[in-house]
Amino acid sequence: MQPSSPLPSEVDENIGFIDFHLAEPLRLAIEKLAFSQPTLTQIKTIPLALNHHDLLVSAKTGSGKTAAFILPTLQHLITNAKPTAGIHALVLAPTRELARQIAKQSEQLSQFCNLNIALVTGGEDFKQQQNKLHHSPDILIATPGRLLELLEQDSLMLNHISILVLDEADRMLDMGFNDAVLSILDKCNPNRQNLLFSATLPSGVNKIAFKILKNPEWVTLTTLQDSHVDIEQQLILADDINHKQQLLAWLLLNQNYDKAIVFTNTKAQVALLQGPLRGQKLRVGSLHGDLDQKERNRIMSLYNAGEINVLVATDVAARGLDVKGIDLVINFDIPRNGVDYVHRIGRTGRADNKGLAIALVKDTEWNLTAGIERFLKQKFKRRVIEGLEGNYKGPKKLKASGKAAGIKKKTELHKTAGEKIKLRLRNKKNIGKRRQPSNKT
Repeated sequence: MQPSSPLPSEVDENIGFIDFHLAEPLRLAIEKLAFSQPTLTQIKTIPLALNHHDLLVSAKTGSGKTAAFILPTLQHLITNAKPTAGIHALVLAPTRELARQIAKQSEQLSQFCNLNIALVTGGEDFKQQQNKLHHSPDILIATPGRLLELLEQDSLMLNHISILVLDEADRMLDMGFNDAVLSILDKCNPNRQNLLFSATLPSGVNKIAFKILKNPEWVTLTTLQDSHVDIEQQLILADDINHKQQLLAWLLLNQNYDKAIVFTNTKAQVALLQGPLRGQKLRVGSLHGDLDQKERNRIMSLYNAGEINVLVATDVAARGLDVKGIDLVINFDIPRNGVDYVHRIGRTGRADNKGLAIALVKDTEWNLTAGIERFLKQKFKRRVIEGLEGNYKGPKKLKASGKAAGIKKKTELHKTAGEKIKLRLRNKKNIGKRRQPSNKT
């Protein structure tokens, strides 16, 4: 399989939704939702999907990809008679939050259609979901883990699936869902259309694409190394965790933003930050893997409504959140790799809106940050907060990679050990000399 060129000449970038020749119920929904102009992802993807091609699409978050696969799916179900009752379209998403957002937009776009949509994810009542599936929804949106549990309980059949969508396939593989996804696909109707969407196309995604896609069209719109022209990326040096907390509080109190996300690497750090920030009269909520689904839903509802405008989160929130108005991302902890960094800052600068991403970097995180800059092929803008300047100014010497250059020399421990060996040898010689018999009478 070979990707198509990023901008094929046969695609007119000025095309409107009317040019897709969608069914009237979909046109009415688009008008009601005030979708004025399709995004580039939609322009390039929808016509191919409507022509029943298998697709492998690389597109960034916030590019309108949900409508890019839901509109063709709805069109197919509206215009093709369903011979039997059952699930005819399946959408797999890696996280509960993303699955819920896909379900919400699907319901909005299908509001004038006589179609039923069901959502099943972890964290919800299992028996209620089983009962929901007994009503044979037309479209099922699910996370892989819970769907596999339902399949193992013989709670549903997927042999009537005519369209399968894998959204954020790279994230699904990162989360260890490769085997679960393949097990689910084995139970689906083999004569189906497959639409695979991914922010990036790493080798794992290409492997699964090779297994499931049939003569696919490639639509390559973005890579992780894209410059993120809509996001200004800044770096602030910090001495230690306490200094970081001071910088964070200042930024959240003084920076102009509608909504902000603060990312940490651990649940424990989320807990440590939340209290002091609330003590600054900031409207703060937290999101991490230990929260049950009811609490996660409550927090996200408050965040969407603007009742809280700062979310302190682990990487559980780095993918799958599509919240309007996020214009500030602060990396309190530097992520472990460039891929995670891109997914974090991708919460802002969406749909051509401007965003700001700030990384708080202490000495032990310098090399991680330099590696991310090298991965992105760009340098972050250095920033200093007046009155909160730290003592750490960065490494004195740098390698060509941008990482700190260490001086190669023996450690004091090795020196001491060597000196001890020499001292023992010298003592042995001296002891031997003292023990020799005297020639004097």
